[in-house]
Amino acid sequence: MARLLIAGAGIAGLTTAIAARRSGHEVIVLERAPQLLELGAGLQLAPNGTRVLLHLGLEERIRRVASETDGKVIRLWSTGQTWKLFDLGAQSRELYGAPYWMIHRGDLHRVLLEAAVESGVEIRTSTEVCGVDQSPSGVRVHVAGGEIVEGDAAVGADGIHSIFRAARFVADAPRFTGILAWRGVAEASKLPASLTENVGTNWVGPGKHVISYPLRGGTLVNFVGVVERDDWLVESWTDRGDRSECLADFAGWHPDVRALIEGIDEHFKWALLAREPLQRCADGRILVLGDACHPTLPFLAQGANMAIEDALVAVRCLDRHADPVTAFRAFEEMRLERTGRIVQGSSDQAKIFHNAAYAEAETAAAIIDREWRPDKVQMRYDWLFRYDAVNETIPSIPGARAGERTAGRADARN
Repeated sequence: MARLLIAGAGIAGLTTAIAARRSGHEVIVLERAPQLLELGAGLQLAPNGTRVLLHLGLEERIRRVASETDGKVIRLWSTGQTWKLFDLGAQSRELYGAPYWMIHRGDLHRVLLEAAVESGVEIRTSTEVCGVDQSPSGVRVHVAGGEIVEGDAAVGADGIHSIFRAARFVADAPRFTGILAWRGVAEASKLPASLTENVGTNWVGPGKHVISYPLRGGTLVNFVGVVERDDWLVESWTDRGDRSECLADFAGWHPDVRALIEGIDEHFKWALLAREPLQRCADGRILVLGDACHPTLPFLAQGANMAIEDALVAVRCLDRHADPVTAFRAFEEMRLERTGRIVQGSSDQAKIFHNAAYAEAETAAAIIDREWRPDKVQMRYDWLFRYDAVNETIPSIPGARAGERTAGRADARN
């Protein structure tokens, strides 16, 4: 069995850790935060992601804290006119064999953390990774304060500001997209009934859009408001904004949108920065995955799902091949084309959400009827949802021996 070192105790890192322990690998997760807090707001887990979570035995835990909505709708920013987008709930299970869940990021993180600890994952907090190197027989992760942690392979699941990405692949500068995103969570009991229906809603408008959906069984409503602005460059989920500023960004929007903004106690805002997905994500025994590999804009709601897919595929590759070098080459072959396509698709989706023609109701209806008709919706989403990380074939790599695992190293480790 391999001794796997994982940098980052977020969704990507913890899912990788859980999958690796299920396969019998020794796992150490290195996390710089002193404690693992339940931060963030809502996220969407599509069938391609939930299929993995079911495979890992997490369905009951997640189902207790998630919302399984009836469907998705499009609404026009000014009139509130509604178009049905697609069904979720039972239809998602019927079509894709897995649910579509809306969940608070903190709730998902707590489930993953508990499952990781119960499975025997060692999690070291207050452990800031400074670098990583390797030899033909193993890896060395350097930690602030001079400690060195040794293992057979290392995975950088350390997010958009990845040390692994900068140290082993590319230290690239992000590009500001000219887009700012607001987020927050409101108590459903404080909102009008029109905002508490069991659906996900995409509000579209000229230069802006809003996403809302229920969380925690409908007791909360998640809000994401996306605005084309060039005066905020801070890329952080924890920077607070002001309700009056958010309302000003959505002046003239439908009363339901403004009521949702009014119902949020804490508003947060962050600049959306773009990075190119890596052309290679494996360097010998070192791999990056999740946001460290392919950070994406949120417009296909696939960031968490890609990370979850990555996690299982990485472990399946380690199980299939004799050594981490071969396994991570197989991972690259399986994942880079798909994740690159998602990153590009997410960028393209912004144009559909923010079409200038939405300014007038008459022209907006024609655009929505064309861009959101069933065949186009299927083209944009069906290929995403049908991907099966549990059963995708792990490629053979020339010269590799199949069916073996790396033996644990006998030398001393910290």
